[in-house]
Amino acid sequence: MGQSAGSSGTARYFAELLRTFRKSRGLTQAQLGELVHVSDSYVSAVETCERIPSPEFIAAADEALEAGGLLAIATEHLAHDRYPAYFKDFAKLEAEAMSISSYSTHVLHGLLQIEEYARAVISSEFPPLDEEEINRLVDARGARKGLFVRKPTALLSFVIEESVLRRQVGERNMMYAQCEHLLSCASMRNVTIQVMPLARGNHAGLDGPMTLIETPGHKQLVYLEVQGNSQILAPADEVARFSQRYAMIRTQALGLEESVALIKELASQL
Repeated sequence: MGQSAGSSGTARYFAELLRTFRKSRGLTQAQLGELVHVSDSYVSAVETCERIPSPEFIAAADEALEAGGLLAIATEHLAHDRYPAYFKDFAKLEAEAMSISSYSTHVLHGLLQIEEYARAVISSEFPPLDEEEINRLVDARGARKGLFVRKPTALLSFVIEESVLRRQVGERNMMYAQCEHLLSCASMRNVTIQVMPLARGNHAGLDGPMTLIETPGHKQLVYLEVQGNSQILAPADEVARFSQRYAMIRTQALGLEESVALIKELASQL
């Protein structure tokens, strides 16, 4: 059924407002769905807080119902309701970050995942999620990619374990498309991608994944996530320790050109 938005005051308010505008225009859920190109069940799910509406739906409904922006204003607030509870605080920090530095050990960082890869990863969760929940999480993950082209420019650094690239998540052709996407990202001037080679047995990242973040106020934070639990560290001494560790991880990883060459080589084997 997907995430129930019932715990979100914003979602409940939006649902009531949508219902009020729809009825004031004399429209059924099916008629509104036809106007905004979704099913009546989608409209029903939004109005009963069983589904968090997509930004596209909100914009289309605002226009179709001549709401004058009263529905559209909820877009930013509802966006964070799409994320798991443990990720919501970081999602806001990520969206506003001046820089992100990530080290990934099991799967690609969410910002780098194409839709098919994200779907395969999320579908692997256990206990299993239903399709509605999977779709919501995939949409939410994809929405984060605006950070790549946001103004002011965010600086994005990724170090990826070679084993992550060799692990076939989904079909072979999907992994090829994922490698091509990585190469496209690596060509962007504000993005660096490095690979930690399997041959580097001992290195500074053996304790696990991490993400360093720089806020608009130039405050440094550390985000740690494992098994659906997360932690944001702010104390200067702890942040310094992880910053030093990340610097060493980058030093021990392959260089930028070597990393691109390895990704191309792995793609050619798919």
